[in-house]
Amino acid sequence: MENITLVVLAAGNSSRFKLEAKKQWLRIDEDPLWLFVTNNIVKDNQFDNVIIVGHPNEINYMSNFSNQYKFVAGGDSRQNSIKNGMKYVDTKYVMITDVARCCIPNHIISNLIKEKDKADVVVPILKASDTIVYENDTINRDEVKIIQTPQLSTTSKLNDALKTDIEFTDESSAIKNIGGSVHYIEGDTQSKKLTFGEETKDIFCLKAPSKDNFVGFGIDTHKFEDNKKMYLGSVEIDVDYGFKAHSDGDVLIHSVIDALLGAIGGGDIGEFFPDNDAKYKNIDSKILLEYILEFIINVGYKIINIDLTIIAEQPKINPYKNEIKTQMAKLLNIPKQNLNIKATTSEKMGFIGRKEGVTVQSVANLKYYDWTKYK
Repeated sequence: MENITLVVLAAGNSSRFKLEAKKQWLRIDEDPLWLFVTNNIVKDNQFDNVIIVGHPNEINYMSNFSNQYKFVAGGDSRQNSIKNGMKYVDTKYVMITDVARCCIPNHIISNLIKEKDKADVVVPILKASDTIVYENDTINRDEVKIIQTPQLSTTSKLNDALKTDIEFTDESSAIKNIGGSVHYIEGDTQSKKLTFGEETKDIFCLKAPSKDNFVGFGIDTHKFEDNKKMYLGSVEIDVDYGFKAHSDGDVLIHSVIDALLGAIGGGDIGEFFPDNDAKYKNIDSKILLEYILEFIINVGYKIINIDLTIIAEQPKINPYKNEIKTQMAKLLNIPKQNLNIKATTSEKMGFIGRKEGVTVQSVANLKYYDWTKYK
C-alpha cells in the first residue's frame, strides 16, 4: 500500500446543473456517477482506504451500493465536506477528487502517486492556450495555470490548512495560504468537469444508463378515528371520521411512497418520517410525498406508472376515484393515464369487512433518468 486515502466528494446540491437528476446520480450503465468515478480510480491503483462524502440526505442510500467504501455525510460547502471526510483519514497522504471530474485518465492518478513526496500537495495542471485578459489587461498566458483535480496532499499539512474560515476552491490554494509547497504535474484535457450538464456531449467515457425497469410494492393500513378529516390521495372525503395516524393518515399516499421507495431500494416510509418525531405530527401526507419525489428524482429515477388498489367497505370510493386520480397524477408529475386506481371490498370479512379501516396496495414502475436525451 502507498499509505494513501482516496476521498471522493459527492455531496453537492448540483445547483448549477441543468438536468433533472443530480450529477452524482446520473447512471452510467447501472452505476451512479459517484460509484463509476470511484471504481475507475481504484481499479488500477492501491489505496489504504476509500471515503465517499455524500449529501446528508443521501448517505444512507449511498451505502447500499458498496461494502468496500466508507460513507461520510458532507457539509454545506466543498471545504466543509473535505473537513468531514478528513476526520476519517489516518494515512500519511490523502488524494481528493470531485465526482464532477468523471473521466480521469489513469496516468494522472499514477503520476500523482509517483510524485507524492515532491511537495505538500501535488496538482495536475493545464497550460492556457488562448490569450488571457484580466480586468481589461492582457496577461502573460505562460504564467497562467488551469488547476485540475484530483490533488494529492500530505494529510497533516492539509489538516493545518483547513483550520480557517476562508473558503478555498481546491486543496492547493489552502495549502499555499499557510506557506506550503506545491508541485505541478501535467494534467489532461480528458479530465473534463461536469458542471452545467451540456458537457455530457464532450465526455466520451460515459455510457448511457441501463434500460432496466424497477418494480416496488407498497401496502398501508389505517383504522378509523371519529371526528377527524379523511384524506385519500390528498382528496378530502365527505365523512365524519378519518384515519388514526401520527400524520394526517392518508393511507393511499403512504402506500404509494412505500412502492416508490421499494422500486429504488430506498427502505420504507418510517425510515424517512419516523412516527415518534413530533415534527410529523398531523402533517399533510402530500408534503411527505413531495419530499420522496424530490429524493427519487435526485438519485436518478423517473416514474413510469403507478397501479393501486383501495380495499374498503366504507367510505364509498367510486364517487372520488377520478378526483383522486387527477390529484395523484398531478402530485406525481405523470400523465393521468399512467396512474390506475382500483377499488374493491373484502366481502365483509376481517377488520375491513367490519368497517374498522382501509388498506391500500400500490405497485410502482420506475426507470433510470435518461440523461443522454439532453446531450
